[in-house]
Amino acid sequence: MDLYMMNCELLATCSALGYLEGDTYHKEPDCLESVKDLIRYLRHEDETRDVRQQLGAAQILQSDLLPILTQHRQDKPLFDAVIRLMVNLTQPALLCFGSVPKEPSLGHHFLQVLTYLQAYKEAFASEKAFGVLSETLYELLQLGWEERQEEDNLLIERILLLVRNILHVPADLDQEKKIDDDASVHDQLLWAIHLSGLDDLLLFLASSPAEQQWSLHVLEIVSLMFRDQNPEQLAGAGQGRLAQERSTDVAELEVLRQREMAEKKTRALQRGNRHSRFGGSYIVQGLKSIGERDLVFHKGLHNLRNYSSDLGKQPRRVPKRRQAARELSTQRRSALNVRLFLRDFCSEFLENCYNRLMGSVKDHLLREKAQQHDETYYMWALAFFMAFNRAASFQPALVSETLSVRTFHFIEQNLTNYYEMMLTDRKEAASWARRMHLALKAYQELLATVNEMDMSPDEAVRESSRIIKNNIFYVMEYRELFLTLFRKFDERCQPRSFLRDLVETTHLFLKMLERFCRSRGNLMVQNKRKKRKKKKKVLDQAIASGNVPHSPGELEAVWPALAEQLQCCAQDPELSVDSMVPFDAASEVPVEEQRAEAMVRIQDCLLAGQAPQALTLLRSAREVWPEGDVFGSQDISPEEEIQLLKQILSAPLPRQEGQEEQGAEEEEEEDEEEEELQVVQVSEKEFNFLDYLKRFACSTVVRAYVGLLRSYQRNSAHTNHCVVKMLHRLAHDLKMEALLFQLSVFCIFNRLLSDPAAGAYKELVTFAKYILGKFFVLAAVNQKAFVELLFWKNTTVVREMTEGYGSLDGGSSSRRAPTWSPEEEAHLRELYLAHKDVEGQDVVDVILAHLNSASRTRKQIIHHLVRLGLADSVKDFQRKGTRIVLWTEDQELELQRLFEEFQDSDDVLSNIMKNITAKRSRARIVDKLLALGLVAERRELYKKRRKKLAPSSLSNGEESLKDVSQGNLEEEEHLPEEESDEDEEKGQGSEAEQVQGSSFLSTENLGQSLHQEGFSAPLLWLQNCLIRVANDREEDGEWTVNDFRRTGVLEAVGDLVKGWRTSSFFTSLLYGYCPVLGCSQAVPLVPLTEENEEAMENKQFQQLLCKLGIRPPASEQETFWRIPAKLSPTQLRRVAASLSQAEEEKKLQPELEPKVPGEQGPNEEHCKEHRAQALKALLSARKKKAGLASSEEEETPGGNEQLKVAPKKRQLLDSDEEQEEDEGRNRAPGIQKKKRFQIEDEDEND
Repeated sequence: MDLYMMNCELLATCSALGYLEGDTYHKEPDCLESVKDLIRYLRHEDETRDVRQQLGAAQILQSDLLPILTQHRQDKPLFDAVIRLMVNLTQPALLCFGSVPKEPSLGHHFLQVLTYLQAYKEAFASEKAFGVLSETLYELLQLGWEERQEEDNLLIERILLLVRNILHVPADLDQEKKIDDDASVHDQLLWAIHLSGLDDLLLFLASSPAEQQWSLHVLEIVSLMFRDQNPEQLAGAGQGRLAQERSTDVAELEVLRQREMAEKKTRALQRGNRHSRFGGSYIVQGLKSIGERDLVFHKGLHNLRNYSSDLGKQPRRVPKRRQAARELSTQRRSALNVRLFLRDFCSEFLENCYNRLMGSVKDHLLREKAQQHDETYYMWALAFFMAFNRAASFQPALVSETLSVRTFHFIEQNLTNYYEMMLTDRKEAASWARRMHLALKAYQELLATVNEMDMSPDEAVRESSRIIKNNIFYVMEYRELFLTLFRKFDERCQPRSFLRDLVETTHLFLKMLERFCRSRGNLMVQNKRKKRKKKKKVLDQAIASGNVPHSPGELEAVWPALAEQLQCCAQDPELSVDSMVPFDAASEVPVEEQRAEAMVRIQDCLLAGQAPQALTLLRSAREVWPEGDVFGSQDISPEEEIQLLKQILSAPLPRQEGQEEQGAEEEEEEDEEEEELQVVQVSEKEFNFLDYLKRFACSTVVRAYVGLLRSYQRNSAHTNHCVVKMLHRLAHDLKMEALLFQLSVFCIFNRLLSDPAAGAYKELVTFAKYILGKFFVLAAVNQKAFVELLFWKNTTVVREMTEGYGSLDGGSSSRRAPTWSPEEEAHLRELYLAHKDVEGQDVVDVILAHLNSASRTRKQIIHHLVRLGLADSVKDFQRKGTRIVLWTEDQELELQRLFEEFQDSDDVLSNIMKNITAKRSRARIVDKLLALGLVAERRELYKKRRKKLAPSSLSNGEESLKDVSQGNLEEEEHLPEEESDEDEEKGQGSEAEQVQGSSFLSTENLGQSLHQEGFSAPLLWLQNCLIRVANDREEDGEWTVNDFRRTGVLEAVGDLVKGWRTSSFFTSLLYGYCPVLGCSQAVPLVPLTEENEEAMENKQFQQLLCKLGIRPPASEQETFWRIPAKLSPTQLRRVAASLSQAEEEKKLQPELEPKVPGEQGPNEEHCKEHRAQALKALLSARKKKAGLASSEEEETPGGNEQLKVAPKKRQLLDSDEEQEEDEGRNRAPGIQKKKRFQIEDEDEND
């Protein structure tokens, strides 16, 4: 639809409204229905807002709706309908589209709707329209709440919304181009509101307790009225120019005059324009060009100072997502009469409305009666009116509602929320940044008002200020707020004005805090620290304190006292077993695996001198874990219990680390079984202002300040003072001048010192000279300072620059681990080699006990062992609190007996785990078998996969074919037991089917039966496919698992990668990721004829395929049977030969009548001889193809029968290209076939 041509229905509806004749508007009889139709059309407009655009292009509001509003006010239904339509037409474009569209087409419609709204705003800038609205609103407000109907409240709300919509329309800067003190469209609108008396009605709504429901509407309208105003300038309107303003203007004019004079002087020193073009060329020594030669300068010497390497270069385009945020809010000075009206409005608002309205709005916000983000109007009003009050005639009583600690907390809470949302909601980061700027302005004005209260002559006001400051400075969140905002400042979302306000607010806060500290002498503040609380599961307090004996002599000295207590307790019948639970029911560790922890708890009780608790724990653990009599048998005597406790006391049980590591070692190890709780620890400490100032000494804060200093010419004098004051605090008060030793800072100083108007920036010039002087003093001592100019620095680098590099290594920092001397490393190596193979103890604990240095931690020792190359990884020292390493002598004998009983079985380890009394994990049993020397390596315990035995009646050829079909099982014999278990589970169903279907029928019988059933052609097709795949793989140099094993590749690489020698995962890596070795994938068998398809669906044919080792479809996604990739060309030819052998036997065998069992005729003996000759011919053919056939074998008659046994394959499914490839393959045997010779030879030897 063309939006510039109105729809016929809309045109008819608008024509039925009426017409304007002169200044009189004549409405049509159907005017009310036409207005309602327009409202209905707007309700069903599309995403481009076509109806709204057509009505705006037709200027319906200017030509029809406004005349109806002003001239037909008596028609109440029509008046209400027109107000509804106007509210809909004037709603903001952001509400219409939801957000600013990113698509160009929708963006064009958005701008078009915005243009129509600006035209509506200009049409409303008349006293007549607002006069009608104010009169109607006045009449409605005259009604009491008992007389006011629901329609009256709706009309009041719609009038307020209409005023809000008109004021919300942004100004068109390109069309207006108004200067200060000139009346813009917004000023004209404000003046019309003033003349109509609507401002008085707004003040009444804000001050009346009965009209609290309109408080948010009023506050929104007031904020839009003062949108472009400056509260300080508005407070001084009509009082003449102050001396401060005149001095500021004089300073600005002086700066401009000095720069103009400098430019004139520079132009005067330049040569005339008529200078010869051949003035000469110059070589600039010391300045290299693109090559290694000096730069050649082709201009006059007077232009040399302006030379730059960037001349002629294209400026680098900054992506849109990385561009700095633009300033959206602008301030301008309105016409004098408008400013006077607004000043009087502010004064009346502060005196009569501010406290009541702000309290009502705050109540709405806290009770969530407001809409989303309505708190931004509250924060704007707080900042604006408190600033106006401070600049006009400061009266704290007028703003007492928002001058409290609760208001500080409310602003800080919203500011933190906006900050977090800006970091998380990246799509709306700019909107959250604008809201955060409003909250920062409100926070700044609160601080400024409290600071102004300090200078009040009233003692009560000063005391109130002191109380507020005491509460603000005490809480840590208020002090940390500015550091957080600086560290996360993002110029892509936050404009330069935000950084300016942040710097000024920080300056004010630091100034107030410093003055408060000086007046108090000592200041106690709140300190919150997130403490990492480690809750040990097995250590008792007495054990964790370290005051327990560990040496055998001390344990022997302690035991007599414990024995006396245990004897008394053992005879005590009142000793309850239910009083103590030996396991943790809430732990993630299963109860069966918590026996080691129970053992450690018993030992802890004995070490702490708690004999009754130890005995109770022992008896409770015996009831929970009766297996293996680890905690004693059920009929144990008291004397045996005491002896068992004595053994537990002296046993080297594994226990967790008892002390927290400090500094950088504070982080817990991953293998420790402990709970970590983040506890906020609140305490009080004496505040030190310099320590707090050191928090600002970081590169992120300094970079933000330098970024604002870069625009010193556009900054106000106060902003430049705030920047220099903070940098001076860091450089002078903290003695960290090196923080500013950065090349970009020096470039700003160079531009400042060469500025003709540098006299206007005396404070900046003095500071720049101070920093440069400090740098050159340091550069005389430290020549590396020039290189340090390229980097931003932290406090550590600053100290190293000034005190010397490496000076911090020898310091007493708790976060830096002490260095290892050669003697300590030798001692550590000796201890590790001596105790690493000892069973039942932790080598790191032993090293900690024998190490001379007590300051070493477990983590430091582990990392240094890895650094010395004594261990491969930190994970080698992981400790699991659930393992049981304490083996009794009876348990070791039982394990040895079970191993000797099941060592010839297929799965030794599983049988041992099923029959052992004390249930232990698989890894613990394997470790114990290795320690006892019963096995030499872990692979001896892997599960074995047995071959399927072939029938005894099969010949040697059949057995070889059986080996081929069972090659899959042969390769899995030496796989780890975990993988073999998985393979066994996966292939359980298919193997069962194969056993049931093919255990009674051999490959020969299956082939003969299939020939008899008429499947000769499918069998021949299958044989051709197998031979073709064998030739392709031989041509490509295909290697299989057996080839890898026979040539030693798998073992050689497995030696390099520990633990992968027999891993199927490593084998799959060789197949899938080694294209150099010629590895390929499984080849599908695709039947293209109906006969072959029927054969593939035959169950007997499928049994033959399974016998041959061909894999069925693995899942629903696969359709065809596939020749596995692991079958070598030799194995494929052997399988194909078996099929041809069956066919030849069928042809050569005479038709015999059934004989009586036991009789053997000469024909049957002839068949056996013929079969043996055929198999011998097949073997010689393979050797001859590899180049190994001996002369004797070539002379045998079987050589002539080779063609009969392996006939030439028929090209049933081959294309011409495949024929050419086969011919070329036969003509030019490749080198890879010669390589295959060695592999097959080894196979035969095996």
